[in-house]
Amino acid sequence: MTDAAAGPESAGLRDEPFSPEVVSSENVYRGYVWGVREDRIRYGDGEIVRQYVEHTGAVAVVAIDEDDRVLLIQQYRHPIRQRDWELPAGLLDVAGEDPLDAARRELAEEADLIAATWEPLVSTYTTPGGNSEIIHLFLATDLGPAPQTFSREDEEADIRVAWVPLSEAADAVLDGRMRNAILAVGVLSAERRRRPAGRRAGA
Repeated sequence: MTDAAAGPESAGLRDEPFSPEVVSSENVYRGYVWGVREDRIRYGDGEIVRQYVEHTGAVAVVAIDEDDRVLLIQQYRHPIRQRDWELPAGLLDVAGEDPLDAARRELAEEADLIAATWEPLVSTYTTPGGNSEIIHLFLATDLGPAPQTFSREDEEADIRVAWVPLSEAADAVLDGRMRNAILAVGVLSAERRRRPAGRRAGA
């Protein structure tokens, strides 16, 4: 840790809005789910061109039961050729839908569960150098079965569901055995949120 990041001043660290002039902007590719935009930006003494995926945003759910186990799902992800462990999650692709409502919907659709208690956990940009996705993670507790079950297609048709002690899931992330970024952020954030106050302070 450098001196600049140490001390009480670090509590005020935050990302800063910055909007350089966009000279031109063009949608150069529109796919089934996302498109690619190319922007020419006036930056410093010149101009730069950047291409990035325009993303709708998404939500994810850290669902924890009364035994302090977290709900994980496993499904095939073609770009990485793996069945990776993930959190229930989905796109903000319904116009005007509140992220919390989307999180409730995804928990029901992917895990056939509802939760009586919801808390905002953390929001994060997944790949700020390559896409505009922001994902909002919620902590869901006081769980119960959804009033209806949902049919699932394609990669979701053979989802595997597991309930894993939260501490063991955190260990798997830190050991490199589970590498999904959203899962990592959610599990580690939830473990810290639920850790006793003395341990959070390093006591």
